[in-house]
Amino acid sequence: MDDGVDTSDTPAEVDATFRTLRRVAVGYFVVFLLAVAAFPVLSLTLDWWSSSRLVGGMSPGFLVAGFGLYVFFAVLGVAAASLSSAVEHRMLGTSREPVDDDAPGSGEDLP
Repeated sequence: MDDGVDTSDTPAEVDATFRTLRRVAVGYFVVFLLAVAAFPVLSLTLDWWSSSRLVGGMSPGFLVAGFGLYVFFAVLGVAAASLSSAVEHRMLGTSREPVDDDAPGSGEDLP
């Protein structure tokens, strides 16, 4: 899969990208953890969360557990993947043009 473009990433660039991607992953994990932890907290603290009835006799807690969490997880996964890909694409894989010292304008032809 060589596209003919020479790319080289220094260890410092790779390390910086790794640290950035780790921060992104930890941030999205915290959002995931808060969403999952909020469900039992709401069930224990709010009576209407499990006792009231909405569509088809289902409680808000059941609707969120049955449908809302899946939508939330899908959106969270797509957001995390696209942000991670954008960070990696932006921070790694930049092509470096080889310096041609014999080319005009390279500094040697100055008086």
